[in-house]
Order: sequence, then C-alpha cells, then structure tokens
Amino acid sequence: MNDGSTNIPPPPSSAGNALRAAAAIAASGDTSHAARILLGRHPSPPDTFSVNIILKTLSHSPTPRRTLLFFFRMLAAAFSPNSFTFPSIAAAAARTPDLTGGEISHAQALKRGATPASVHVANAFISMYAACGLACCARDLFDEIPQRDIISWNAMVDGYVKVGDLASARELFEEMPERNVVSWNAMINGYLKGKRPQYGLKLFREMMRTGFSASITTMVSMVTACGRLGAIKDGKSLHGHSIRNFSHQNLILGTALLDLYSRCGKVEIAKIVFDGIGEKNLVCWNAMIHGHCIHGSPEDGLALFEDLVSSGKSTGISPDEITFIAVLCACARAEILDEGKKYFNQMTSLYNLKPTFAHYWCLSNLYGSAGLINEAVQVLLGMPEETESWIWSGLLGLCRFHGDLELGEIIANRLMELEPSNVSAYTLLQSIYVAAYRWEDAHMVKHLAKERGVRLKPGHRLVDLNEIVHNYKVGDRLQPEIQKIYMMMDDLASRIKSASCEFDCTRSE
Repeated sequence: MNDGSTNIPPPPSSAGNALRAAAAIAASGDTSHAARILLGRHPSPPDTFSVNIILKTLSHSPTPRRTLLFFFRMLAAAFSPNSFTFPSIAAAAARTPDLTGGEISHAQALKRGATPASVHVANAFISMYAACGLACCARDLFDEIPQRDIISWNAMVDGYVKVGDLASARELFEEMPERNVVSWNAMINGYLKGKRPQYGLKLFREMMRTGFSASITTMVSMVTACGRLGAIKDGKSLHGHSIRNFSHQNLILGTALLDLYSRCGKVEIAKIVFDGIGEKNLVCWNAMIHGHCIHGSPEDGLALFEDLVSSGKSTGISPDEITFIAVLCACARAEILDEGKKYFNQMTSLYNLKPTFAHYWCLSNLYGSAGLINEAVQVLLGMPEETESWIWSGLLGLCRFHGDLELGEIIANRLMELEPSNVSAYTLLQSIYVAAYRWEDAHMVKHLAKERGVRLKPGHRLVDLNEIVHNYKVGDRLQPEIQKIYMMMDDLASRIKSASCEFDCTRSE
C-alpha cells in the first residue's frame, strides 16, 4: 500500500546493502575501504547519489576531515558532483575547520556553476568561511547571491557573531526583510558570547513584543544572561515561562536555571531544580556542586560530590577536571587543608586526571590562605612548566603582602628565569624591596629590567595596593584595628611614590 510518503523507489536490496556498508565503513574512518566498495559496484564514474550519501555521513561523523579526503578521492575517479554534494563538504570544512579544503571545494562549486546560483550551496559556504574566521569572504559571497532566503541572512548574521563583529551582525539583523526564531537566537547568543548579556536581555524583550515564541535555545540563552547579570527577578519570570510553555523537561535548560539561582545566591532553589531533573549528566552535577562550593555552603558541595562518586557505579558518571576545581575551591573556603590535599591526590591517583593551571592555583591558594607559603611553593615543584610562571607570579604577590621578603626574592628570581620579559616579576620584587626600605636593591631591580629591555611603568606597582584598599567594605571602618591598617597602607603608598620619584630623578641624570 502506497501511503504517498515518498515517490522515490528504494534501491535494489544488494545495492542498498553495499551503500549502507560503505557509509558505515567510511564513518568508522576507513574511507579507502569505503571507496573500494563503492568503486567495485560502480567502477567508473562513481554513482553520484551514493557518493553524496557517504559524504553526508562523513560530515556528521567525529572525523569530518575525512569528508574532504573522500571527496577528492572520488574526483580522481571521475566523480561528477552536483548541488547536493557541496553542502556536506562545506559543513565538514566548517567543523574541522579547514580553510584550504573549503576553498578548494568552493572552487569546484564555482567551476560547476553550483554557487552562487544555488542558494543552499552558497549558504553552506557562507557558514564555512565564517567558521574559518573570514567573515569578509562570507559577506562577499552573501552579496553575490541573486535571491537570498532567510537561511542566507541567518548564516551571515551568525557569521559576524562567530568572529565577534557584533556591530555588523546587529546592522545586518536590522536590515533583514523577515526574521524567524533562529535569527533572534543568533543575535541574542552573539551578545552572550560578546559578554554583553544586558543587550541580549533587551533584545529578548523586543522579540517577545513582536509576537515570536521563544524556543528552548532562546530560553537557555536568556537564563544564562540573567545568571551573568544577577537578574534574579527576570530569571524567575523566565523559569515560570518555561513551566507554562514547555511540557517536557529539558536537561540543558534545567542546568542553566540551577546555575542562575546559584549565581544569585539562591542555592536552596537551585537544589530544588537539580532534584527535579530526572536523568542528570556530568555538566548538571558540576553546576550544582559548583553552586554549593562557590555560592553556598562548601560542606554541602563536598557532600554532593560524595553523592556523585557513590552513584557513579549505577549512572556511569565520574567527576572530571571541572568537578575538582569546585571541590578544591570548597576546601579553600572551608579552610580544610587536609581534605583539599586528599581530593587533589584523589584526582590524579584514582581518576587519572591531569591537573591544570586552575587546580594548582586552587591548591596553592588553599595553602596561602592557611599562611603556609613555603609549603605552597613545595607543592608547585611538580607543576608542568607551561603553567609554572602563572603560579609563581601569584605567589610572589602573596609574599609581598605577607611580608615574606626572603621567600619573595626566591620566587621573583625563579619567575624571572622562566619569563625574563615578564614585567610583573620585576615590579613586584621592586615593591617588596621598597616596602623593606632596601632602596639599593630596588634600584638594582630597575637597572636589571632596563638591561633586559623590560620597561617598568611609573606607578604600576601601586595597582595591587589600591585594589586591596578598595576591596575593604564600608562596614570594616567600624573595626578598631582598621585605622591602623589604613595608616600602614598610606605610609607604604607614600614610600613607594617617593621611591618612584627618586628612581625617575636618577634615571634622568
């Protein structure tokens, strides 16, 4: 019985089996074997329909680069591509991203007249050029399309967003003859990526006034924007809107909501959202653990971490690097050094995770908060060299305000060995000497920096001191000892300024 769903007859069973086998083998990574199967059935030239199917399969595979390799192999076998061939190739070049392969494919499309005459082919190459960072080439192609459709406009707006040109994206967005929810989502998401969530929220309100219905993608973007802005009132409205308009629970939206409530200090509401999510993934667990550890009770965060570990056998979910960053932050907040050391060792020995800069920084901060500067330095001995200078720089600043002159000298010298052109090492060491009234040593540091071509900016060494002064809350002035701290800082600032003038006079001589 023909239900009218398709007018295309199915391929013969043997041909269909061969095509399915070739597509599966190509997707697994063995494009050479797939080509042999295809060419064995269709010696020359290869069947266009079959090749297009395999190209589309490859473009969605974990190794999209093989799409281009297979395409070029088929061209060598006299394959004749059509307008359905090039979107898959362009998509693969965009995912890789592979500008060279994309340009060669575009040249093939131009040679065969597939673009800009075919709008869906042109749209694919617009996205390809934008993904490779060439919005100017994407715009040239966009302008050449004789009759653009809404996908063309959306692709170009998204292209500008990808390269961070929000002004051009918004200008084109305003010129669009028509819009759909994808258009609005592209522009809103652009503001989020560009760290302008307030503009995204404003545009969302305009979208709702024009009568468009928000999609799940829209809701995730807007909840994320509210979280970054701390706009709890708008976030609650969005939560209510999602309950009224979406019958099925969405994991990504739920995770965004619990992150919103955590950022706004409503960790107890975040936990209710978390408990209401049926099948959680690691991102969801991490968001809730992070919410407790950073914005709520660190003890609750560590307890939830233990729940994640204990449920791992049934769920198959194990903590990752991001999980342990939150856990180490919780230990620092709770000032539990032994627990922090245990979790750091557990990360490497039990889960075979390689510590990154963030983990070393959290652990060193944990030691620093406990006043154990020397122990913090010892922990860093096994740190990879590419992250080492960041940690030494942070500890050098910590030593200055702890008054540890000897250790500060050791760290500064180590930092200058790692990065001789790093101005922070010279600046901080000079500040340490000035604070200790060691004027000759301070002048020596300035002279050394000059010899190495490192220019110290006048007044630069006061930046951290000013930040510390301004970080005090107004209420702190009520504490009896705060005036002594202010006097000490004023005296230190005066001595640093005097030293700067003295050094500048010496330099002018």
